[in-house]
Amino acid sequence: MVSKHNAALPEAARAEYPWSGHYLSVDGGQMHFLDEGPRDGPVLLCLHGNPTWSFYWRAVVRALSDRFRVVVPDHIGCGLSDKPGDWSYQLAGHVGNVERLVEHLGLDRFSLAVHDWGGAIGMGVATRHAAQIDRLVITNTAAWRSKAIPPSIAVCKIPGFGALAVRGLNGFARAATIRAVSSKLSPAAKAGLLHPYDSWDTRIATLRFVEDIPLRPGHPSYDTLAEIEEGLAGLTERPMLVLWGEDDFCFTPRFRAEWQRRFPAAEVHAWKGVGHYVLEDATDRVIDEMTRFLAPLVQPPQRDRIY
Repeated sequence: MVSKHNAALPEAARAEYPWSGHYLSVDGGQMHFLDEGPRDGPVLLCLHGNPTWSFYWRAVVRALSDRFRVVVPDHIGCGLSDKPGDWSYQLAGHVGNVERLVEHLGLDRFSLAVHDWGGAIGMGVATRHAAQIDRLVITNTAAWRSKAIPPSIAVCKIPGFGALAVRGLNGFARAATIRAVSSKLSPAAKAGLLHPYDSWDTRIATLRFVEDIPLRPGHPSYDTLAEIEEGLAGLTERPMLVLWGEDDFCFTPRFRAEWQRRFPAAEVHAWKGVGHYVLEDATDRVIDEMTRFLAPLVQPPQRDRIY
């Protein structure tokens, strides 16, 4: 199935994101996902955050899909997936949808790469399916309860004002193309990141993700996040690579330090001059480190024996 949104991608963005993808019926509608690379290769599942989509992981798909089966979904409400107006858009639902995708594709084992909201969603999946996890790649995200929220994001949780700013003016996604990077985005990258969010209706998840940040008990996703946080200890034996943009205004270095505290054996690379969109600011460095870190999962080619 070729999405009309994909067909309408600006030409420069489409050159960077040439894949048509696939669709799966999940809770909330049709979920779009990329599934590129050899079907018998080690699996890498990449999860985006807000306000991005699978386009954010395009460099990883290009670089690693010759050796890995790279799977990248668009969460419901994001990218080329359906954007229903009456879905819950809560953490538990997003976790369940990724679990549905893993089951549908028969992914018995997989590595996980996460960013932003993809961290909580991905760790929700990983803590429930720890035996299936090979390796973990963590980039500017969190998966535990925290009250640390930038004022510019907190104001988007204000009823009325948040809807006007995020859905009406696209203030959240547009601001991210400036504040989430240290280097100016290319026109193709900016066009691609903003493409799916071109109207009030298509920006619903951008607002709902902000509203779903559980700052205190009683929030609908607070207990879900607490359960995920408590399950993190069950993943400490999994190899972990932390790639961090130190100039992130949202997931500041204190979040990176918390990953290191919880996972003291993790390999960590923290880069000055790199913002929240790590894959935009430090594309080559991210690809190089991920390639090296994941290399042990690739079986060496079998050679004919010479007698």
